[in-house]
Amino acid sequence: MTTSDPAAAERNALRALLGMVSDELGAPLAPEWERAAWVVPRSAFVPDRVYLGDGLEPCDRGEAPDTWLRSVYADDPVVTQINDGVEPGDGERWPSSSASAPSIVFRMLHMLDVREGHQVLEIGTGTGWNAGLLAHVVGPDRVTTVEVDAALACGAGERLRNRGVRAAVITGDGAEGYVDSAPYDRLVATCSVRSVPRPWVDQVKPGGVILTPWESPWFCYGLLRMVVDGNGTAAGRFSPHSAFMLMRNQRTDLRIFRDVVRDDHRPDESATGLPPWRVAGDDPAARFALGLRLRDVWCTWHDDPDVAGVASRLWIATTDATSWAAVDWDGKADDRFTVWQHGPRRLWDEVAAAYAWWLRNDRPGPGRFGLTVAAQGESVWLDDPGRPLSPGGG
Repeated sequence: MTTSDPAAAERNALRALLGMVSDELGAPLAPEWERAAWVVPRSAFVPDRVYLGDGLEPCDRGEAPDTWLRSVYADDPVVTQINDGVEPGDGERWPSSSASAPSIVFRMLHMLDVREGHQVLEIGTGTGWNAGLLAHVVGPDRVTTVEVDAALACGAGERLRNRGVRAAVITGDGAEGYVDSAPYDRLVATCSVRSVPRPWVDQVKPGGVILTPWESPWFCYGLLRMVVDGNGTAAGRFSPHSAFMLMRNQRTDLRIFRDVVRDDHRPDESATGLPPWRVAGDDPAARFALGLRLRDVWCTWHDDPDVAGVASRLWIATTDATSWAAVDWDGKADDRFTVWQHGPRRLWDEVAAAYAWWLRNDRPGPGRFGLTVAAQGESVWLDDPGRPLSPGGG
């Protein structure tokens, strides 16, 4: 890619991206979304500074235009903000906002099934590109988008205006929706949630659709598509796609040695034959199912923990930091692992029971699970709403 003819380079890059998106979706991109991609190109919404690589190193459009353009037109997410917009200095860098991978953007727009004239609420404006695509299809003044970060909302609003897009950008808590423009035909979130906010259901018309990325403390994965009925209830199924940043007011900022484990804790020791990587490894179906069963349990790996005889350790803890467990692998045996458990709950026992339940039910993937939101709360189910999951491992 060269900057000798920037306009031609961008056209070629966008054309190539649309081909990659169609390949990823397994079908040509719908004509209305392809037209939208040309009218509101991604490059008009991604900010001039992005953060690349595992180290989240800044890349400025003015200083490295070729690198910037390649990142914008790759079918990958692009980090657009770190540390909630606070300069980290020499401290830890972590992503706090990003432009989602284009293929998942268009997959979600397809799943949302928006039509011209629909009233749409978007939760999580980010760069504003998704709102621009939506507005191109549903029409002017039909999209309301809510962003909790005032700086992000301001930047997105300016980019939308510069492209002539008429959409309402609201700075506020997306969990509350935006009642002033309700009711909506469609509601889409571009951040993941661990629980569906009740205002979303209340602000969507009967027959309307809610589409949101999903996360449990155990595993960030999945999309949830729900349809609202006329009785204040929404229900729908998960699908095995995506991982999004968590809605800010649902974050859990916990660290094992800062918040969970204390020097005076005396954990109980036992052993297990269940390899910890079976429950927290590379199988997304198992991890997704455990996340639904154990809604307040999270885990993290600690390789080479500087403990004699331990090559790797899986830490498990409750989100209220009252119970924890650790499972140690010595790097040799694959059929015996040391277990440590502390607190009122035996967390490894719960995890093992949830995994055994998953095996007994033929290893269900995300598509076999669903969720119902009613006045009395949420209910997760397997295969149909008549098979609700009881909380816990068994």
